[in-house]
Formats: sequence, C-alpha cells, structure tokens
Amino acid sequence: MSLRKAYLLIFIILLVDQVSKIYIKTNFILGEEVEVFRWFKILFIENEGMAWGTKIPGTYGKLFLTLFRLVAVGGIGYWLWDSVEKKHSSNYLIVAIALIFAGAFGNIIDSVFYGVIFDDSQQQLATLFSDQPYGTWFHGQVVDMFYFPFWHGILPSWLPIWGGKEFTFFNAIFNIADMAISTGVGILIFFNKKAFHHN
Repeated sequence: MSLRKAYLLIFIILLVDQVSKIYIKTNFILGEEVEVFRWFKILFIENEGMAWGTKIPGTYGKLFLTLFRLVAVGGIGYWLWDSVEKKHSSNYLIVAIALIFAGAFGNIIDSVFYGVIFDDSQQQLATLFSDQPYGTWFHGQVVDMFYFPFWHGILPSWLPIWGGKEFTFFNAIFNIADMAISTGVGILIFFNKKAFHHN
C-alpha cells in the first residue's frame, strides 16, 4: 500500500470521527441517551483520561497524558512512513498502523482543542467556537458515544466474587477513533504472521 492510500484512510477516519463527535457534542447534553436498538445506544459521555476512563492523578496528569499521546502518535507516524518506505512491508501491517495512527490522532484532537473551542455540556447543548470555553489548551475531554449493553441483569448468587451483583456485558462507551485503534491492534494480533510477513 502506498503512503498516499494510507493518508487517505487516515483522513477518512479522522473526518468521520470528528464529524460524529461534533454532532454529538452540539446535539446531546452530557449523559443524554438515545436507544437505536435494544442492545445499541448512543450515550454521550466525556472521557477525561485514558481508555475505560482511567485518569492520571495530579494537577498536571491530563497535560502529561496529552503530551505523551502527541509523542506516541509521532512515533506511530514514523512507523507508518518507515513501513511504507520498506517496499516489502505487508498491506496488513500498513493498514493496521494507519488505523492506530488515525484513532490516536482523533482522540488527540479532542484533548488538545476541545477545551478551547467548546463550552460546557453540563445541562446544555455545547456551542462550537464558544467565547466561554470549558477548559484550556491540552485539557480537552474526549467525546464518547457508542454503547452496546448486550446484557444487563443480576448475576447468579452461586458465582464467586460477582455473584448476586448487577452486571452489564460490554459496558464500554467508545468512539470512532477507539474503534480504529482496536481494529488496528486486532489486525496485528489476529493476522500477526501476515502483518509481519515480508513480501
């Protein structure tokens, strides 16, 4: 795969990711939920930290995370360029890296810019290019919206540890960028031999 095609793939993912996030941000109040199907919902949340809502504590935790993401995406970008330059790299590898790069970059856009271009989503619809932004540079929150609670209920009491507790199967809430990263990593794991096979 050529670098041009890889860039096109990245651009398409970034475009869909950002359009979907801006739409949700400007049409949903934080916590608002719309049921598409019984097991598929649009639920607007904002993620201050990493995957699964994990945060780095401290005053500079969010800044450190954003800067780390910028360095990481630079490394992924170099990996992509280097893999394309090595003509024998497989298309599996190039597509996987492009997906991971696009996903990481998509979430970086939120972290770097959203704090200064949107106002608060608490109990109101956010305004794009607001004169009262909710945050500062590098302190934006990542917009998540896709929710697939395939099963929700009380687990049988005979189960160890979790027995009798309320449980939702697949309670992650994510976005297009997260899907791209997960797909890219999935390709590297499940098509490992083809991804790292030299033509």
